[in-house]
Amino acid sequence: MERYDSKDIGEFVNIGLGKDLTIRELAEVIRKIIDFKGDIIWDTSKPDGTPRKLLDISNLTDLGWKPKISLEKGLKQTYDWYLNNSKN
Repeated sequence: MERYDSKDIGEFVNIGLGKDLTIRELAEVIRKIIDFKGDIIWDTSKPDGTPRKLLDISNLTDLGWKPKISLEKGLKQTYDWYLNNSKN
């Protein structure tokens, strides 16, 4: 990837895993990471948002890029970093 220029890829580049994840699934991943024991309460009287949120990462994968870590691992690393640095 270091040898490519933005002209090779385009102005905007989506970076992701290339797989769909619902808000509920994401909430459950976060609940597990932070060890949240409470209930997640969903307000079903509100619209449930965009039906599909999958990013198209084909521009990057066509250039040979692939994610090195999972979403869960990345969120865990970010949360751990926050816990270790939030007092600074």
